[in-house]
Amino acid sequence: MRTEEAEPREVGMEEFRHDQLVFPVTDTGPASGRVVVALHGFPEDRHCWAPLAASLATEGYRVVAFDQRGYAPGARPRPRLAYRMGALVGDVLALVDALGVERVDVLGHDWGAAVAWALAALHPERVRSLQALSVPHPAAFAKALRAGRQALHSWYMGFFQLPWLPETVLGVAGGAGFAAFLRRSGLDEPTARRYAARAADKRAIAGGLAWYRAAPTALRRPLPPVERPTCFVWGDRDWFVTAEAAERCAAHVRGPYRFHRLAGASHWLPTTAADQVAPLLLEHLAAT
Repeated sequence: MRTEEAEPREVGMEEFRHDQLVFPVTDTGPASGRVVVALHGFPEDRHCWAPLAASLATEGYRVVAFDQRGYAPGARPRPRLAYRMGALVGDVLALVDALGVERVDVLGHDWGAAVAWALAALHPERVRSLQALSVPHPAAFAKALRAGRQALHSWYMGFFQLPWLPETVLGVAGGAGFAAFLRRSGLDEPTARRYAARAADKRAIAGGLAWYRAAPTALRRPLPPVERPTCFVWGDRDWFVTAEAAERCAAHVRGPYRFHRLAGASHWLPTTAADQVAPLLLEHLAAT
C-alpha cells in the first residue's frame, strides 16, 4: 500500500513505460520533495517547464515532467483512439504509480491543462491540488465554443481535423511559417523556432495533431466539476482562449478556487511569464 510519506522508489527518474510506450522524464528537485507532475501542451515538450521547475525546486518541491503521448519518439501510436482522454490520463496515473506516491499536485498548460482537469475530476483520490495554466475546465471551454467568440479563436482546431494537410502546411520551409505564427502569438523566438522545427518531421508533428483529431472522442463525455483545491491562471493577451471561457471556469470547480488574470501575458505562460506564475503557484501549493 502506497503512502504519501513514502520515499519515491525511483530517484532522478529519466523515463517510465506504460501501454508499451516509453516516456522520457525530467525530474527536478529533491527526491523526498512533494511531487508536482507537470503536463505540457501543443506544440511544447517537457522542457517548457524548466523555469517554473527551478522555482518550485528551490522551495523543496520535486517537479516531474514528461514528453506526453504523441511527442516522445517512443510513444507515438498511430490510431486516433490511442489519444482519447482516458489514455492520456492513464499515462499520468502510470507515472504517479512509478513514482511510488499516493497523491500528487498536478500542473498543466494548454492540452496538458485539459488532462490535468480530467485527472483531478475523475481521480480526485490521486490529486492533492490542481494548477491549470491558460486552458479552463473543458466544460467551460466547450460552453464558450457554443456561445460567444471562442469558436473564432479556435478555428485551427477544425483545420487540424483534416488528414495530412496540416502536417504539410506546418512543415513548409522547415516550419518557418509555423515559427512566425508562434512568435506573433507571444512565444519567444528561440522557443518558437525549436517547436516549429519538429514540423519538418511529419510523424513528429502528427503526434501532437493527434490530440486535436481525437478531441471529439476525448471530450464527448461531460467532465464533472473538480473538487480539489484549484488555481487557474490566464493571460489577457491569450490568442487562443477568450476571457469568456476563462471566466466560466469557476462554475466547474467545487473545491477552493483561485483565478488569476495576468495583464499583458500571452498564452505561453510557462515560458514567457514564469516569473509572474511561480509566486502564484507557490502560494497555492503552500495553502494546500
